[in-house]
Amino acid sequence: VQLVESGGGLVQPGGSLRLSCVASLFGFSRYDMSWYRQAPGKERELVAAISSFGGSANYADSVKGRFTISRDNAKSTVYLQMNSLKPEDTAVYYCHAKSNSLDFWGQGTQVTVSS
Repeated sequence: VQLVESGGGLVQPGGSLRLSCVASLFGFSRYDMSWYRQAPGKERELVAAISSFGGSANYADSVKGRFTISRDNAKSTVYLQMNSLKPEDTAVYYCHAKSNSLDFWGQGTQVTVSS
């Protein structure tokens, strides 16, 4: 099982990035998918989550209105569109998959927001 994130990088404040996570999971559509992030010296926190068939999504208060999570079950991929980025969004972003007692993590992708 692999979750492979991509799309991170260095962006100026106010800019945008789109993260992707491609999952090699049998029955991907049955997994709830999430994005977490961890900044240096801080605990890992939930950023956004989307239900198994994409019926619902929820967001951390700090990113509401700026970030959008989506998924393409045909491509076994989950996305995180990040707009109006702020320096405090700087972190390693991780993809997470969960179904019943199974859960998996990606290796993370670095997002740095700086001028």
